[in-house]
Amino acid sequence: MRAIGIGLIGWGTVGCGVIRVLHENAQEIEARLGVPLKLTRVVDMDLERQRPVSVPADMLTKRAEDVLEDPNIQIVVELIGGLGAAKTIICKALDNKKYVVTANKALLAHSGNELFEIARKNGRAIGFEASVAGGIPFIKSLREGLAANRIETLYGILNGTANYILTRMTDDGLSFQAALLEAQQEGFAEADPTLDVEGIDAAHKLAIASAIAFGSKIKFDQVYTEGISNIDPLDIGFGKEFGYELKLLAIARNNDSRLEMRVHPTLIPAGHVLASVKGAYNAVHIHGNAVGNIMLYGLGAGMMPTGSAVVADLIDLARDIMSNVPERVAPLSFLPDRLRPVAIRPMSDISTCYYFRFAAVDRPGVLSKIAGILGKNDISIAAVIQKGREVEGAVPIVMLTHEAVERNVIRALDEMKRLDVVLAPTQLIRIEDR
Repeated sequence: MRAIGIGLIGWGTVGCGVIRVLHENAQEIEARLGVPLKLTRVVDMDLERQRPVSVPADMLTKRAEDVLEDPNIQIVVELIGGLGAAKTIICKALDNKKYVVTANKALLAHSGNELFEIARKNGRAIGFEASVAGGIPFIKSLREGLAANRIETLYGILNGTANYILTRMTDDGLSFQAALLEAQQEGFAEADPTLDVEGIDAAHKLAIASAIAFGSKIKFDQVYTEGISNIDPLDIGFGKEFGYELKLLAIARNNDSRLEMRVHPTLIPAGHVLASVKGAYNAVHIHGNAVGNIMLYGLGAGMMPTGSAVVADLIDLARDIMSNVPERVAPLSFLPDRLRPVAIRPMSDISTCYYFRFAAVDRPGVLSKIAGILGKNDISIAAVIQKGREVEGAVPIVMLTHEAVERNVIRALDEMKRLDVVLAPTQLIRIEDR
């Protein structure tokens, strides 16, 4: 075999990164693989826009069919994103007996189970390293490097935009809106940041990672998801006083044969390795029963880091092609017929510690009323701060709890809404101290 033909569909930021990595590292790639990876066609609807990476005119086309039907292209790279056209392109590529690489975490979270089955029926495989944690080799580590382990917990900072915003709020006291505007100006956040700041992007990634870690099918619709748009710098400051940092954390835990999958703002001890992850960086902390604790850290997005992950998949699939062994590693690590029907623990059954901030009237007996409702619902108080000047007739009362069950917490907070001494909805943030 003289070369592996590559067709790229989507000449955006990541596509430019792929092209640059293939060009700049061509010698290293061929030395590792034995044959070159040859970029043959590039597809995009806008071929006139200026880009940081140029492509010869005779390689450019607006027609995906020019890639999907080209017998000299063995691997198709899908980088257009979204759930519609991208899925159609991947299905056609697989039906045409081509291998596929994608960075499309939303599509995999929604339709990955179906796409992996189509690939299997066609004797092909899908590479998706770039779909989770950008340039960090997370998928490969989880599928192969940790294959000897039973994964017990997975904690991830999986969205660089949210982490950048929380870092600016923490380090410089910016409001959420001010930090978001800065993130947009710096190019970290989209004009519509909903997927990032509401936790949806992180939930897509957690659904994929959890399936690999725990041997189940992808279950995105069962990931509890909560974003950071309601976070106030006041709560970040109180968290610091208790020795915590606030992160948008993706959590997966295999607990009593029931799987927890949740994404939400979380207070973690300031001394934990994840607490030091700043700016647009991603990190994943994993505990395996044999290896113990490990952490993977790096840029979770960007032209070159994500391009690196895509090209790593191209090299892996090229090796499969050369050895004529498609899907050498099962897409979700476990063999398809060994994927388990894992039960999902509902959020109401989750047990963790909590941070509460009440806006309460400054008068005697208020604290005892609040404590009484918590005690009645089996919620034990671990620490209390009551300070600060009165604002609109209320002062903040901040409490940390010992471990409590979520359904009891929701019931208690609902009861507190009816207290005339609590003047605003209670701020709730979960704590991971384990």
